[in-house]
Amino acid sequence: MVNNCRMTRLLWFGLMVLLPGVFPLFAQDKPPDVPYEGTSPAPEFPADVEWLNTDKPITMASLKGKVVLLDFWTYCCINCMHVIPDLKKLEAKYPKELVVIGVHSAKFENEKQTDNIRQAIMRYEIEHPVINDRDMTVWRAYGARSWPTLTLVNPLGKTIGFLSGEGIYEVFDQIIGETIRRFDAKGQIDRTPLALKLEKSKGPRPLFAYPGKITGDAKSKRLFFSDSNNNRLIVTSLDGEILEVIGDGEIGLRDGDFATARFFRPQGLCFDTAKNALYVTDTENHAIRKVDLGKKTVETLAGTGRQSRRHNVEGVGRAVDLNSPWDLLLIGDTLHIAMAGPHQLWTLDLKTLAAKVYAGTGRENITDGPLKECALAQPSGITTDGKKLFFADSEVSAVRTADLAPDGRVETLIGEGLFKFGDVDGKFPAARLQHCIGVAWHDGFVYVADTYNHKIKRVAPQTKELTTFIGTGKSGAADGERLAATLNEPNGLCFVGDTMYVADSNNHLIRACDLKTGKVSTLAFRGLDKLARRKSPEFSGEEVRLGAVRISPKAKALTLDVLLPAGTKLNLAGPSNLKATSADVKTVEVGAFNGTMKEAKVSVPIAVKPGQTTVTLDADVYYCSKANEGLCYFKSARLHLPVEVAEAGSVAPVVEYRLSK
Repeated sequence: MVNNCRMTRLLWFGLMVLLPGVFPLFAQDKPPDVPYEGTSPAPEFPADVEWLNTDKPITMASLKGKVVLLDFWTYCCINCMHVIPDLKKLEAKYPKELVVIGVHSAKFENEKQTDNIRQAIMRYEIEHPVINDRDMTVWRAYGARSWPTLTLVNPLGKTIGFLSGEGIYEVFDQIIGETIRRFDAKGQIDRTPLALKLEKSKGPRPLFAYPGKITGDAKSKRLFFSDSNNNRLIVTSLDGEILEVIGDGEIGLRDGDFATARFFRPQGLCFDTAKNALYVTDTENHAIRKVDLGKKTVETLAGTGRQSRRHNVEGVGRAVDLNSPWDLLLIGDTLHIAMAGPHQLWTLDLKTLAAKVYAGTGRENITDGPLKECALAQPSGITTDGKKLFFADSEVSAVRTADLAPDGRVETLIGEGLFKFGDVDGKFPAARLQHCIGVAWHDGFVYVADTYNHKIKRVAPQTKELTTFIGTGKSGAADGERLAATLNEPNGLCFVGDTMYVADSNNHLIRACDLKTGKVSTLAFRGLDKLARRKSPEFSGEEVRLGAVRISPKAKALTLDVLLPAGTKLNLAGPSNLKATSADVKTVEVGAFNGTMKEAKVSVPIAVKPGQTTVTLDADVYYCSKANEGLCYFKSARLHLPVEVAEAGSVAPVVEYRLSK
């Protein structure tokens, strides 16, 4: 089994057969001699697999008339991440004819859990059906050999061909277009929309979305973290007061002031005390950004916004293509960058803006040696003790070192191979991590976000001994004594004084560990009004049609009772509000009611006359756990309420809306 691959053409020649009669699709200026009619039936999906992004199983037979593209992926894989934008472009171009089915065939044990796949679907904003192929049943049926592999099926349910690797848009665009043309001419294309229920629609939105990396400054008593899926950066006090929101929250690569700048899933941050500035890996923009905290501006230092498709092509500033920078740190005038995409470490000279390869050949593996001769595997976190670099090499579940001297070497502290992972404390080589993403140096140890083990561990560099510092190994959000507390796929971590702060990504939380007492707590935030995005002209929350109510002409108020999930309460620190309007003000007059919700039951003044209309109630609700006020949620809902005003109606009508957790 090949772990994954960088460019499509690298593996086509090595994977000449998946199924009998299934051919690789070669990248040429014109479509190759493709067997559009297909030569073998596509295997049916197993009846017992779990499906996501749909409320019912899908069969290959039910997709007759559609062009079907199967994407074999695993959510840890940077190459699989790079395919997602191409899939979205294809889905947008052929919305009625093409159905993409994600087949999640996991590499790591943690990735086999359906809830974790659900989080990955929402993190990468995937909007097509996904199978949890935890036992590799579909993988084997289609003969897949590497992540990502994509197999095309024609409208008659027969396989056409496959590709493995990245850079798939142009080839599939040609072949899908031609497939549609040929089968449409025979009347064999079904353009009926596929009804889906997306995972993102099944629950409320957290205040933050998959926070990535975090850093802090003891002198100014500030924390900085990337609110990654909200495409922005957050600045807070050490005790949770929100001070600044950097970025307008929309996807984009746009410089400017804090209110208008745009990012695309930013990750790594480092703070420059001398310049009062943040440096940022704007990961899916493939760029390095600088935030001037004094002037409140954002500028792009390096990167074009395009993913580099070539190896070891260095350059300067905004003229150089980068490839998924994930973390960075500042030493002198040099930024050292964990460049996950090409499996390398890079540097950016802040004086000249020259971007160069620092370590790694680009081959994905765990091979120690001289900086330019070693092999790395998706480096995703980086730190230093001032003498050497330490980095999390996530795909080999390793913590490794790189010398700061240009003639230095890369060595391994923990980790042995692409498929050697686990949750084992002890000394190298027996000790094991599972897809670690973050690292931070503190007081003689390298602390590690052991992401897929839901733990924070630490490594003693001198003895290569690994020990658990926070976590039980099970996902959760429990506070308390550090070895009993739980995390959910932590990403970044940092130290400020005697406190460790953790970006607890899948919990959408910032956690704090008091190093003196060993207690873990959840940071509760204040000033939540600063998080509110500017209202889009298009409503994007949940729309619900409520049951009709009959109101008496004597009624003076309509009460909305928001039934919160068990164990939660309205978050009074959040700007919850309700706006009510009527389609026919001659029947129900609510004016331009727009009130702040101080409790979950809100009374809306009305004036009524006999007749029928629809009242629309737009509610933005901030609520949190009663047991842990740092565990907060946000829900935006538009409620359509049919109303009849009649003598037999209620004088004090109450409408209930049950909010799902």
